[in-house]
Amino acid sequence: MTEETPAAEVDLERHAMKMAKKKVAREKIMATKTDGKGLIMVHTGKGKGKTTAGFGMIFRHIAHGMPSAVVQYIKGGWETGERTLIETHFQHLCRFYTLGEGFTWETQDRARDVAMAQKAWETSKELIRDPANSMVLLDEINIALRYDYIDIHEVVRFLSEEKPPMTHVVLTGRNAREELIEIADLVTEMELVKHPFRSGIKAQVGVEY
Repeated sequence: MTEETPAAEVDLERHAMKMAKKKVAREKIMATKTDGKGLIMVHTGKGKGKTTAGFGMIFRHIAHGMPSAVVQYIKGGWETGERTLIETHFQHLCRFYTLGEGFTWETQDRARDVAMAQKAWETSKELIRDPANSMVLLDEINIALRYDYIDIHEVVRFLSEEKPPMTHVVLTGRNAREELIEIADLVTEMELVKHPFRSGIKAQVGVEY
């Protein structure tokens, strides 16, 4: 720095040089990447937002005019905002199947839960195989896998061997199985820090559903 060059100008020049180097390094990294792969994406963990994240990608698909599908494994009894919006306005871009009958403590019938989960899985496979769908969301499938309503090895085999190369599959629900995590391309764990339920506040319209 000279007497004629203010310190602020020197800092700006250094910043510009630093960012230029970062840009070159970033471009080198990006040159080695590809966008030609259908991803297996898992949203799990005890924190809130797993289904919300999955639907975020579904709505992104809808916004780009890309066909998709949703299979809900557990929340059969809920009239959710996502379901209402899709069925009211976007049926031509997203097929929506609600094949669960509520959480396991509500049905209290394991045989029925297993049968519904198996039906949901068969529907899921059909939708994933369909080349018209570029993304399929399997909402709360991790719960069905946790309770062994569906064979984890069958799910892993199907996703590894039969999923079309360019089809994205999103799987949500807490306690994702290690076998699923191992084959996934993206795994996000939602961490619970605070939750209003612990303060006595139940699920609310527009927040949870």
